[in-house]
Amino acid sequence: MKQPRVAAMEEGKEPVSATKNSLSRALPLRILVICSLFLVLGVGLSIISMYSVRFSMIPQIAAKSPSTVLPWCEEATNNTLENFIRPPSNLMHNMNDTELLWRASFVPQIKEYPFKRVPKITFMFLTKGPLPLAPLWDRFFKGHEGLYSIYVHALPSYTGEYPPSPVFYRRQIPSQIVEWGKMSMCEAERRLLANALLDISNERFILLSESCIPLYNFSTIYHYISRSKHSFMSSFDEPGRYGQGRYNHRMQPEVTLSQWRKGSQWFEVNRKLAIDIIKDTTYYPKFKKFCRSACYVDEHYFPTMLSIQSPHLLANRTLTWTDWSRGGAHPATFGKADITESFFKRFFEGQSCLYNGQPSTICYLFARKFAPSALDPLLGLAYKVFGY
Repeated sequence: MKQPRVAAMEEGKEPVSATKNSLSRALPLRILVICSLFLVLGVGLSIISMYSVRFSMIPQIAAKSPSTVLPWCEEATNNTLENFIRPPSNLMHNMNDTELLWRASFVPQIKEYPFKRVPKITFMFLTKGPLPLAPLWDRFFKGHEGLYSIYVHALPSYTGEYPPSPVFYRRQIPSQIVEWGKMSMCEAERRLLANALLDISNERFILLSESCIPLYNFSTIYHYISRSKHSFMSSFDEPGRYGQGRYNHRMQPEVTLSQWRKGSQWFEVNRKLAIDIIKDTTYYPKFKKFCRSACYVDEHYFPTMLSIQSPHLLANRTLTWTDWSRGGAHPATFGKADITESFFKRFFEGQSCLYNGQPSTICYLFARKFAPSALDPLLGLAYKVFGY
């Protein structure tokens, strides 16, 4: 009786085994389908996340990396006439002389200015270093801001900032070594002119030294210079060894003996002549090569060149009084003991010259050479004698 049940149970083994086999075959198939779904889902999520990251990073990239359009827009916004005509806020730059002279030679071709331009007088100080008479100049300039500019060419080794004098603060320009009587002197003067020409409002340019003083108040000097039809560059033909005797015939054909001139180093020129001086490439090589040693090029280069190019614009006299009566290579120097009211009468009495073609008794606006010891008595007499 048991055998059939066993047989039946044994027969039942085959169906159970078949079911297990079918399940075992279906399970990998389901796993494969599930894995495929996860794979497809993973790839889809990867693609979606990749694009979402890409587009979400655009604002950050734009914020961190400058656009090729944005800087142009910013430049265009700042590229206004006001920014173009604004004078340099810092006189110390990295331009060499060649670059500076080229930049300063830019000239507007339209005479009328499209803005209200107040012409300024430029005071250019050629000095070894400190300005001992700065307190006197401070008093002279006080109350006339906007009508003048100041530039100082000192030796490169001098780093003083003129702390007692606010008008001279940060007014030094990049400089080079200057040797008396050599072309480096004229190069320094051209450097001063070129830096000053970068300010389009500078109209008249006066060369001074640390030993110069103003003989009149600012208003008198400003109107005298700004209303003049001529520039004050002395230029004359002087026979003898100290004039024509310094001429070198190898300067021909640019400069002939009949064109050779001599004049004071201390000059005043208008903007046109200042540009003519700094852009010159015709006479500069000749004077640099052939006016050497005892020629004293600073007394001949500018007077000769300008008398050839623009004689009708020159007053043929200087505005700076100098005493050469004692003889020698250098003029007289005046110290504390010399400063009296009677001393200055020579500047204001008995003078006669031409101003705009008419006789005038005001011929000198500045004087030199005054020693540092003269400062205190000059300050004491300034208001009564000079009017400032």
